[in-house]
Amino acid sequence: MSDTPNSLTIRRPDDWHLHLRDGAMLKAVLPFTARQFGRAIIMPNLKPPVTTVDQAKRYAAEIRDAIPEGSDFQPLMTCYLTDGADPDEIARGHEEGVFTAVKLYPAHATTNSAHGVTDLDKVSAVLERMQRIGMPLLVHGEVTDQDVDIFDREAVFIDRVLAPLLKRYPELKVVFEHITTEEAADFVSADASGRLGATITAHHLVINRSHIFAGGIRPHLYCLPIAKRERHRLALRRAATSGAAPFFLGTDSAPHPVTAKESACGCAGVFTAPTAVEVYAQVFAEEGALDRFEAFASLNGPRFYGLDPNPDTITLDRTGQTVPDIVLSADGDAVLPFQSGERLDWRLVPES
Repeated sequence: MSDTPNSLTIRRPDDWHLHLRDGAMLKAVLPFTARQFGRAIIMPNLKPPVTTVDQAKRYAAEIRDAIPEGSDFQPLMTCYLTDGADPDEIARGHEEGVFTAVKLYPAHATTNSAHGVTDLDKVSAVLERMQRIGMPLLVHGEVTDQDVDIFDREAVFIDRVLAPLLKRYPELKVVFEHITTEEAADFVSADASGRLGATITAHHLVINRSHIFAGGIRPHLYCLPIAKRERHRLALRRAATSGAAPFFLGTDSAPHPVTAKESACGCAGVFTAPTAVEVYAQVFAEEGALDRFEAFASLNGPRFYGLDPNPDTITLDRTGQTVPDIVLSADGDAVLPFQSGERLDWRLVPES
């Protein structure tokens, strides 16, 4: 750490996997993302889910209305894939610039995924159309079979679903979302086609499964896919800090009210938005890889999506900060940020 610089300037990063919710919660959490990132892929698992072009337009307008004054933040909308999805509707949304990608949730895999896909054969027409028009598919990579241990569901997904999917649709671009295992990192690294990417969250670089139970159950560290063993966390750190093109930043920041997290059946999701870029920077500094942070945070994602990097920059310095204790929405819901109350070495320098 003695050779770590006191400041770092990089192209403004993007968040390629983000939950904003809607209503008062959206207004409370969006400013944290907008101060750091130029763009974000917005998850469509609202109630009801975003499945049509008109729904996406309305949601995008709600987001734009909540963007802080002076910010150039751009939401990139996605379509929630269902068994009955219409290929023409999805293709129209992509052609009109409304849908950047399609999100595949296996039914009941995570929060608000009850309407997800039950059988890939039921969406074959959609996937065939997507590969023809170059539209990316974003996959929540877990099987939902109850006989598969929760800590094994991502690794099993690779063998049962992802590998056959890539073989069946040889031109389809796929993002393996929020990977959590050494098997996933190795699978993505081994692909030489350039059509498979992977997002890695900040929290999966910091915690392993033991942290969830340190001194008692810590519900605010519970997410899906759930954090895995230490060897998996270390594999993710190697993948992220390698600078390799298939790996890019996706926070999967997922705000839930404290009352929903601290309940008999708590929601899955970790709220990292308030200090996301600083947490990532700290990981890269710890790994001696700050020279590769810009590739992971700012360059690899746009390249995969066929977009230009953001034209402006951000600067972080080592004056440090304490993570906020609580975030309140206008309707009174309290959300607890990741590492709340803890000290971070890095701080995003406010724009003058």
